[in-house]
Amino acid sequence: MTRIYDCTSDSTTDESTTSENYGAHIALARAAIGRGELVVIPTDTVYGIAADAFNAEAVQLLLDAKGRSRQSPPPVLIPSIPTLDALAVDVPQPVRDLVAAFWPGGLTVIVNAQPSLVWDLGETRGTVALRMPSNQVALDLLAETGPLAVSSANLSGMPATTDAQAAEAALAESVDVYLDGGTTGSTYESVFGQTGEGSSTIVDATGFETNGGFLYIVRDGVISREAIVAVVGDVLAAAPTVPGVQELSAEADATPTIAAPSQEDRTNETLDETDASR
Repeated sequence: MTRIYDCTSDSTTDESTTSENYGAHIALARAAIGRGELVVIPTDTVYGIAADAFNAEAVQLLLDAKGRSRQSPPPVLIPSIPTLDALAVDVPQPVRDLVAAFWPGGLTVIVNAQPSLVWDLGETRGTVALRMPSNQVALDLLAETGPLAVSSANLSGMPATTDAQAAEAALAESVDVYLDGGTTGSTYESVFGQTGEGSSTIVDATGFETNGGFLYIVRDGVISREAIVAVVGDVLAAAPTVPGVQELSAEADATPTIAAPSQEDRTNETLDETDASR
């Protein structure tokens, strides 16, 4: 039987009990991840379904729970900016500038994965979509577990969920632990002129060294193009998508959904997202 565990700050009037309960619920989620099971978590965008990024069987469970194939690998949520260099290689300076400006938050970056990593997220062709969310529940769990493969907590093709109850209604027994952090999705409603679309903005940097030094937005989201241009200038390509790249999922993602890249366009998508990952 699945369980929803309250991680909201106002779950009880006894502050010490709230702290104890909160820690116990994070521990339950951490243990589930350690057993290779799935956990639903809130993010700053939507709710996400999470698995140990380094457990191939758990990642497959995530894909199965959502009804996705290996051609739609999940993005990875990380607990801190330094983790970027642990998981990626050849990260260009403009990406570092974007991360400094928008992490933790609603920006996903697609970069080249460290070739030494022993993981299997699906058909990524050596790339990975990374995001550091700003939701405290997600960050506290990530601090305990390390990187998590995360996709929006809904069945593929259905709307993303913004509360734990809707996530449980969608995913039911396929998830072991649901962490309830309240309603998500309002974080960016007044930021950068966005109106709460829900997904993270996805920027692809995998071809930076070979395409003349450009970044591409492959999914518009809560961080506007104007805000990104304000950080990186004309390094951001004018085209809204990479020519020839397959359409990325419009589905919200608590982590973006990664689209498997070809040899020419090595772009993978995340999320999310709408992203809890999204």
